[in-house]
Amino acid sequence: MAEVKPIPRKTGRIRTERVRLIMKAAEQEFARHGYGGATVQRIAELAHLPKPTVLYYFSNKQKMYDEVLNNILRLWNNELNHLHPEDDPAQSLERYIRSKVEVSRKYPIASRIFASEIIHGCQQLSPSMKASTQQWFKNTTDVFQHWMDEGKMLRMEAMHLIFMIWGSTQHYADYEKQICMIMNTKKLPASTYEKAADTLCDIVLRGCGLKA
Repeated sequence: MAEVKPIPRKTGRIRTERVRLIMKAAEQEFARHGYGGATVQRIAELAHLPKPTVLYYFSNKQKMYDEVLNNILRLWNNELNHLHPEDDPAQSLERYIRSKVEVSRKYPIASRIFASEIIHGCQQLSPSMKASTQQWFKNTTDVFQHWMDEGKMLRMEAMHLIFMIWGSTQHYADYEKQICMIMNTKKLPASTYEKAADTLCDIVLRGCGLKA
């Protein structure tokens, strides 16, 4: 058997950096032109890479779009990916809310791309992405329901609780310009996001009969 040589670390770093550049460029392109108007050529130009190099890592535009959407879903749902009935509901909800507000601060463009995809009917959302989101939602609401059955939090519609958290936390990314206009500023300071997270945690936890 031929000896398998390890991939040099430099190669791994180059790949990681190129994928990062491509993803950043893809976000900008999809945000400006939508899926239909975006082109691989412009993504390559924004990434300062040859088009064949971009296609080496992502064989077509759909692959890049899927990765942009998958990335934001992973960032949004990470804090509740391994939620268990034994977990503390107050701590779990607070971590989730704060992490989603932080994602809105760090990745507003990706959030707006996802929102646009949903508004336009989920036409480019892959079946696997829909299925995984539906499964995540079911797993999470099942744990919430367990907490309610155990008397750990007030009874309510778990589905609508999650929808409310989504809407309020993602508002700071999807409607950033509106907030800036109201506050008469060009960019929201980190303190605004911190105060938003504090306020949302207070409202949601009190509404669920929980203490921070």
